[in-house]
Amino acid sequence: MSRIGKQPIPVPDTVTVSIEPELVRVSGPRGELQERISRELTVEQSDGELIVKRPTDRGEHRALHGLTRSLIANMVEGVTEGFEKRLEIQGVGYRAALRGRDIELSVGFSHTVTVKAPEGIEFEVPAPTQIVVRGSSKQVVGEIAARIRKVRPPEPYKGKGIRYRDEYVARKVGKRA
Repeated sequence: MSRIGKQPIPVPDTVTVSIEPELVRVSGPRGELQERISRELTVEQSDGELIVKRPTDRGEHRALHGLTRSLIANMVEGVTEGFEKRLEIQGVGYRAALRGRDIELSVGFSHTVTVKAPEGIEFEVPAPTQIVVRGSSKQVVGEIAARIRKVRPPEPYKGKGIRYRDEYVARKVGKRA
């Protein structure tokens, strides 16, 4: 008894998908990505859509089905449009600069901190207090943005540090006189 996912994944004409046992490869204008999938699930391609099927309606299969569908959909989106994360730096004298492909952070330490760009990731610094991380893999973009934020996370008293653009930092009052 085979269950079909509720939402097929649309595949644009510029994207090619190769389905092997336990492996799905997606290549497009922004590069190539691959993901291992469970041997219990099947992925089929028909009429410009990808369909993920599960063997039963058990909880583990339903969870694995949703995860696999999301991962493949993110791969298709990544090789066509790509992903980006924006970070902001707050604090007097805190800034970022692009050095080749890498990014150099001056965030209150006695030295600058260099974050290297892995393969497939590009940095942009539109202003000294803004960083844009771009790439085709959603996971790698998020991981590198988190690594940059971890250099100097925002602190709750003055709000200084590196934060995501839309992140809310709960502020504390501090000690009273």
